[in-house]
Amino acid sequence: MRFCFLVEEHYRHDGMPLEVVHHLRAAGHTVDVLRPGAELLDLARLVRGGAHDAWVLKTVSGGPGLGLLESAAAAGLTTVNDARAIRPVRDKAQTAVVAALHGLPMPRTWAAADPAAFAAIPERHYPLVVKPADGSSGRAVHLIQHPDRLAELAAPADGALLIAQPYVANDGLDLKVYCAGGEFFATQRTSPLHPHRPATERPVPLPREVAALAAQVGEVFGLDLYGLDVLLGPDGPTVVDINDFPSFRQVPHAVERVADAVVRLARTGSSWPTPGAGSLLTPAPAPAAR
Repeated sequence: MRFCFLVEEHYRHDGMPLEVVHHLRAAGHTVDVLRPGAELLDLARLVRGGAHDAWVLKTVSGGPGLGLLESAAAAGLTTVNDARAIRPVRDKAQTAVVAALHGLPMPRTWAAADPAAFAAIPERHYPLVVKPADGSSGRAVHLIQHPDRLAELAAPADGALLIAQPYVANDGLDLKVYCAGGEFFATQRTSPLHPHRPATERPVPLPREVAALAAQVGEVFGLDLYGLDVLLGPDGPTVVDINDFPSFRQVPHAVERVADAVVRLARTGSSWPTPGAGSLLTPAPAPAAR
C-alpha cells in the first residue's frame, strides 16, 4: 500500500509518527512524507494524483496540515483520522458543544475572547480552569480560584477564544486514555494544574467504565486514533480533553499498533458516522481494558 504522511515541523524529529513511517516502510509499504509549511507543495497535483491509499496527519493545533488533509478528503481520498473528525476536537469550544449534545460527561463550558468576561460566571462555579480553545499539550492552562484573579490573564493577541470550566476535584493526576485500532490503554500523568508534584507518567489498569466512555467518545466524534484526558472526580469519570493522533506514550508496542491501525483503516475506512446510522449514544459493549 502507499501512504502520504503530513508531518509538520513540530514533529519532524518526533518518534510518533516517524517511527510509524519507518515501520510501514520495513513492512513493504511505500510512504511519502510531506512537510506542510516547510516545503513547496504542488497542491493540485497531490490531491488529483490519487496515488495514495490513505493520508495521515500529525499536526499541531492550528497547523497548516489540516486544511490540506481536508482537501484530500473532499477529493474522495481516505484520511486518518477522518478529516471531518479532527477539527471538532481541535476547537475545544466546539468539543464542549458536541459533548453536551451527546451527553458526554464533560464540565460545563463558557467561552469568551476577553478573560474579564468570565467574571459573569457565578462564583459558586469557582475555581475555574481557563485555557485557549485551540490549545494543546497543557499550554497556557490556568487555575483561577476567584473572579478577582481573572485580571491576571491576558486576552489572546489574535482574538481567539478562551474557555472556562469548573475545576473537577481530583488527586492531581490525569488519566490518559489512548485508542489505537479499537484497543484501549491508560496511563496516569501529573496534571499541569499541579506543577508542585513530581512529573511522572506510568501505565495503569483501565477501569471498564472509563474504557466504555472512551469508546463512546470515539463513536461520537468519529475518531480512530485518539486520546482523552479523564479525571476521576466525585461524580465519576469526567472528560476534560480529547486529542486526535496523540503521542501514545507508554502504550506497549505503540508504533506497531498505530501502523497496523493505519493499514486497516486504509482498507476499511474510518469510524466517521454515516447518514442514517443509529444513535451514537447507544451503549456499546465495554471494550477489553489493557
